[in-house]
Amino acid sequence: MGLEEKLPSGFLLTTVEGLAGYFRKGSLWPATFGLACCAIEMMSTTSGRFDLARFGMEAFRASPRQADLMIVAGRVSQKMAPVLRQVYDQMAEPKWVLSMGVCASSGGMFNNYAIVQGVDHIVPVDIYLPGCPPRPEMLLNAIIELHKKIQDMPLGVNREEARAAAERAALASTPLIDIKGLLR
Repeated sequence: MGLEEKLPSGFLLTTVEGLAGYFRKGSLWPATFGLACCAIEMMSTTSGRFDLARFGMEAFRASPRQADLMIVAGRVSQKMAPVLRQVYDQMAEPKWVLSMGVCASSGGMFNNYAIVQGVDHIVPVDIYLPGCPPRPEMLLNAIIELHKKIQDMPLGVNREEARAAAERAALASTPLIDIKGLLR
């Protein structure tokens, strides 16, 4: 006798973690943090053509205390880095960071002293979005990937602990390569 035969219709079974993940992913509020040309593409996702409102994210928050998603769109200068960190520190927990564009992710073509060579030197990044500038469709795809990540995140676990556990699991499942064997 299967599970569906035992339960009357209209009942839904889930876990507390699954339900909390569902509510977390459906209530992301992005912070307004556009730095360069990628910010124009980020703003265009709120238009009717791309409809960021279907995720409940159409209103970018001006106050970091009301936001839980920081989309770093564009290059980060050395002068802007402390401001970015201050905004990140003022955001409510749990919080997520999406690095939008190659300049935010790795400094892009600006390989000089004035530009931070990757926003991950300042704040922990959850999703990297490549492109110069990335299209709004790519940003929507990155948001969907972030939703999947949030949905699967366990409750009560610090994000850094969850990230370290995921890295350990990835290393354990990756076979080690014998370099000496490859050179023969």
